[in-house]
Amino acid sequence: MENENGNNITNSSQNLISKIYRKNFHNDQSILRSNDQDQMKILSAHYESLDYDVCENLLYLEEEHLKGYKFVVKKNVCRWLIFLLIGACTAFIGIFIDISIEELSNIKYNRLKTYFDRFITENNLLLPFGIWVAFNVIPVLIGTLLVTYIEPVALGSGIPQVKCYLNGVKIPRVVRFKTLLVKTIGVITTVVGGIAGGKEGPMIHSGAVVAAGISQGKTTTFKTDFGILKFFRNDHEKRDFVSGGAAAGVAAAFGAPVGGVLFSLEEGASFWNQSLTWRIFLASMISTFTLNIVLSTYHGYPGHLSYPGLLNFGKFDDLSYELPELIIFVVIGTAGGVFGALFNCINHKLMIFRSRYMKAKYSKVLEVIVVAAVSAAIALFLIYLSNDCKPLGDDPTKNPVQFFCPDGQYSTMTALWLQVPEASVRSFFHDKEGSMDCSTIILFAMAYYILSIWTYGINVSAGLFIPNLLIGSAWGRLIGVYLRNTFPDSEWPDVGKYALAGAAAQLGGVVRMTISLTVILIEATGNITFGLPLMVVLLTAKWVGDFFNEGIYDIQIRMSGIPLLAWEPPPLSSNVYASEVMSYPVVTFKKRENVGRIVDVLMKETYNGFPIVDVKDIELEEEELEPKPRGHLRGFILRHQLIILLKNKVFNEIPSIWESDQISLEMFRQQYPRYPNINDVNITEEERNFTMDLSAFMNPSPYTIPHKASLPRIFKLLRALGLRHLVVVNDNNEVVGIITRKDLARYRVSKHFGKIIVEEMNIL
Repeated sequence: MENENGNNITNSSQNLISKIYRKNFHNDQSILRSNDQDQMKILSAHYESLDYDVCENLLYLEEEHLKGYKFVVKKNVCRWLIFLLIGACTAFIGIFIDISIEELSNIKYNRLKTYFDRFITENNLLLPFGIWVAFNVIPVLIGTLLVTYIEPVALGSGIPQVKCYLNGVKIPRVVRFKTLLVKTIGVITTVVGGIAGGKEGPMIHSGAVVAAGISQGKTTTFKTDFGILKFFRNDHEKRDFVSGGAAAGVAAAFGAPVGGVLFSLEEGASFWNQSLTWRIFLASMISTFTLNIVLSTYHGYPGHLSYPGLLNFGKFDDLSYELPELIIFVVIGTAGGVFGALFNCINHKLMIFRSRYMKAKYSKVLEVIVVAAVSAAIALFLIYLSNDCKPLGDDPTKNPVQFFCPDGQYSTMTALWLQVPEASVRSFFHDKEGSMDCSTIILFAMAYYILSIWTYGINVSAGLFIPNLLIGSAWGRLIGVYLRNTFPDSEWPDVGKYALAGAAAQLGGVVRMTISLTVILIEATGNITFGLPLMVVLLTAKWVGDFFNEGIYDIQIRMSGIPLLAWEPPPLSSNVYASEVMSYPVVTFKKRENVGRIVDVLMKETYNGFPIVDVKDIELEEEELEPKPRGHLRGFILRHQLIILLKNKVFNEIPSIWESDQISLEMFRQQYPRYPNINDVNITEEERNFTMDLSAFMNPSPYTIPHKASLPRIFKLLRALGLRHLVVVNDNNEVVGIITRKDLARYRVSKHFGKIIVEEMNIL
């Protein structure tokens, strides 16, 4: 097994767990270790880290010295302008998605209403059902073919991938333009197809891709380089822009600019500063403002600014509450935590089943077709069973269908299914009391709960925000109806208020977001008075849900084997030292190194970073039981830097290359972010005897840690600074090991039924 450096980890990996085992825990906690080798206990070796730490080599320092104050101002102005463009472009993508779904859904449901009205009098349901299945299957088939065969990384909402990227993990193709195209078309086809998926979650991924593309001034999908913004072509700058794009996506989805900033802070970026906060807030504000202007005009209210986000909760006339109601909100939060934990548990089992038995692409496409057809079948079956009829004129839907109701009435169950999910959420929030029977709500909620569990994870681009808001608003409305009937003379029971609380509880129980989701819902409802109940509901849902299992995004990340670093180090690990968790042996280079040796090392090893030392490198043994000093540390150089130097023949024996203007940071920026492979480099036998001076290219001041440093200190340093490599030195400043995120991420901490579980992952 190898970590990101490629170093063997078997020798030092046993100590952490054994150390923690010897600690005494409180009576209500225990540390367990499971021997089950399932997919949740595997950490993939294929995921690398971002180089968030700036390499301050001589080329960088020389460039910084020559820039002058004008360049600094120019760069800062460009940053602000880019964040402004990120917000505007993200909004236009959201506008395109929303209008496309609106128009296509109107066509679909109008046609279905026409067919139902025409054939229901003949008691012929077969033809309308077949048309309904076709309207579901054809769009989602287009979407799943794009995701399955064109760009698989566009699967789902994309939030877990963006979360990992902001955490510092390099996810292949996650921010490519082709991914954005597939995601956009996929979301439209999914929602129009009528399966239990939403468009709001994928907007976060779309915003991240927009930010990555605009900030780099080029696209590899179309092999186009506009030759601008080259000074932003590094992981440090790019990840900051992606943070702004993710926040702009939240703002566009929910009309919540502050919630977008908090989302990037709570769920994403491990590095943050005040100036970045202001720029991200600008992108979020521009995103929701642009979308608001265009959508308000599209809906016939130019200048009213009444459509701040893709999800419109509608206006709540009264969201006041009384102090004793907080107990009810705790109960609602508890229910949301239980339902959310059950959602995650069943969905996790489905993920395992799919990973084991549905590896073929055609089987993934077939599952999507089955889900689309079954969704239509379940909907029609419930409509057929329901006898809930209400008078026309009070109908909240655009397409009221009589079905088997008497003349002058419409079927409420049909109304819930023959509209987009957002409209059904608003129905539960704002429809007057008695507009639908409790039996209708119960059947609909149960069916949609099952369908949403099955749908999330299939090969389509879709999120889970709307499905869970819809489920929660349904059972929350039921609680409101019950309280209204129990206290008929009181004014405080309101079905819409409890529908909103239920929606928050259900979503919070699934995703386990607290601060950002509270603010998102406050901004989406436009009522800050109800902030405390929402916070109580979400915190309770999180605490209850965490008692049983993890949030759905964390489960997906663990299933993918992505080395995500938690916010805190493992508990009670202060007596675990760097010498116990580091990787060794370490391959080092000298400042003046032989070209042949560099090529041989890069060909043989998969390491991504090499310390530079000032003594002759020790010959590596096949298996070293103890770390050996490799020489006094003088710097650090990355794999891609060496490859680019080899490709450009930057050898001491070729003085002309040193006298030209070719040697600069521009040589590295041109290759970013897809650096060449060592197999792409052609080195002759004569050139193998040449030498390279690495002094100008290495980072002369890499971050180091003493071999006696504790694990919590190592964890905080590596995570907070976004480091990819942390060199471990002994008391003489000699290199003895290297620590990367995989060395820390392989120790997973989770809670299950009140127990703290620390497990050591297998790196494969």
